[in-house]
Amino acid sequence: MTFPQLFETIGGLAFVALSLIATPTPAQTAVGSETLVVALPAQTFTTLASFDQADGAGPGPSMSMIQGLDGTFYGTTQEVGTVFNITSGGILTVVTKVVSEPYGGVVQTTDGNFYGTTHTAGKYNKGTVFEVTPNGVLTTLHSFGGSSGWYPAAGLVQATNGSFYGTTYTRGPDGGGTVFKITPSGNLKVLYSFCSQTDCTDGNGASAALIQATNGTLYGTTSEGGANNHGTVFKITPSGTFTSLYSFCSTTRCADGGEPLAGLVQAANGNLYGTTSSGGVHNGGTVFEITPSGNLTTLYSLCALSNCTDGRSPQAGLIQATDGNFYGTTAAGGISCSPFGSAGCGTIFRITSTGKLTTLYSFCAQTNCPDGAEPAPGLFQSTNGIIYGTTQVGGADGDGVVFSLSIGLGPFVEALPYAAKAGTSINVLGQGLTGTTAVSFNGVAAKFNLISDTRILATVPEHATTGFLTVTTPSGKLKSNKKFRILP
Repeated sequence: MTFPQLFETIGGLAFVALSLIATPTPAQTAVGSETLVVALPAQTFTTLASFDQADGAGPGPSMSMIQGLDGTFYGTTQEVGTVFNITSGGILTVVTKVVSEPYGGVVQTTDGNFYGTTHTAGKYNKGTVFEVTPNGVLTTLHSFGGSSGWYPAAGLVQATNGSFYGTTYTRGPDGGGTVFKITPSGNLKVLYSFCSQTDCTDGNGASAALIQATNGTLYGTTSEGGANNHGTVFKITPSGTFTSLYSFCSTTRCADGGEPLAGLVQAANGNLYGTTSSGGVHNGGTVFEITPSGNLTTLYSLCALSNCTDGRSPQAGLIQATDGNFYGTTAAGGISCSPFGSAGCGTIFRITSTGKLTTLYSFCAQTNCPDGAEPAPGLFQSTNGIIYGTTQVGGADGDGVVFSLSIGLGPFVEALPYAAKAGTSINVLGQGLTGTTAVSFNGVAAKFNLISDTRILATVPEHATTGFLTVTTPSGKLKSNKKFRILP
């Protein structure tokens, strides 16, 4: 079946890459049984830096950058094995080399140190958990092998109890990988062993980072196993009580998707959102919503347009930006042809909670792909309102790029961590914080110290309740992008 196409121009489309203006590219929006092709309002795509081996190459497939306490951004590259730092202006530096294949990104704790995993290396060459200081001092906290599992393929999440949680891709007591807990000092405990159920109906091959939801439970995905051997969504408590929530390919011809390679994001409505790399009505992968109890809805099946111009094979998860919409990438598909294959070089897309998808950018829009290709790693939104990401290949040297996409969203503040007890000191990250006169937690005034133009240290006040954080600056009030949760 071929969908009719309607053409309408609603504004100019500006893409900036390597200081060159790219040709305006129409975007595709699937609306019911029709396809609306439009030109988007002005937005700016910028290639900030190209990796060149010396500073890394090929950001890992499950990596998303983060905003550090110093206001700059941090991430990893898998091929050279670096932790890198980049400013919003595109100045890229190497923090340290971690030797071997950090597939996932890093998390930063309130003490300023970064924590992550490597897929290989370590005492048994089966992967590690590492710590690195802001000035590059690297410490291996754990070497995987044997019962702790092999080959972690994702980064860590720090839970509200202060410990880190993660997964290994394979082995462990039952051969399908593990869910583990590790303290900042390196004390590791296996909480769950995948494939402990007959035929691995509990899943195996976890390749994405976990998230901790507002109910305190951890949620994740496996790319393999499950009732239909096409991956699962699961939940696990911080103490190790495991529940399989959903097995993909449970509908005819895998219309619900399969092989989720990415993790989940919890939206403001409390539900979880994610992607599958395959399956769907058109076998190009899907975007889905799932409730914390396991009720799954497929929001969009990619490759709905001719030649998959709406994208194909999303390998990264979604982010919910401050406009309430979700943003993600596909590793293939898109409008542009490229030296990396006729299937296209990937896209950036926006999707609403009701499943209306808009392609914002198709990679390799310029000759030889200076804007990058194959954006398998995930996106993140900085407190300046701009969305940032990386590609695995393309760029000036073919080793991938760091890019930004400005779509007109305003600045906000972000708490690190996003949940704490009254009396706890937390970091508030933002832009233009110099001259701040007030910080409040859901309307309750807090004591604070201004550390820099991008960081405030605030104390969670007594009697504060769960709600948004507000910072009053000379330029106006900045609101947090999600609610700060008060722990009992």
